[in-house]
Amino acid sequence: MGASFITEAAIPFAASDPLRIIPANIVGSAIGGGICMALGISLQAPHGGIFVIPIAASSPLLYIVCILIGSIITACIIGVLKKPVYRAQGNTSGKSENKTVAIKAV
Repeated sequence: MGASFITEAAIPFAASDPLRIIPANIVGSAIGGGICMALGISLQAPHGGIFVIPIAASSPLLYIVCILIGSIITACIIGVLKKPVYRAQGNTSGKSENKTVAIKAV
């Protein structure tokens, strides 16, 4: 659904964690769009995902690269922001072992 720019599939992800997902999407798409503009890629349809690649008049291949760059940046930002937090858990048995426990970021 994302490749065809049907954005309704992203609503549950954004609604579950809007403070991390929405800014990541904004930054990734702004960078992808900015690269398109900087390369002078003209697109006659402002929306449409993979269906508008044939009408990306100046360079369909570069248009795909820009989409991939924006998607990778978005994924990296989400990966950093939603990384689990680790802390050492004390052992109550008296042994000197420390265990690391993953705490899910909320």
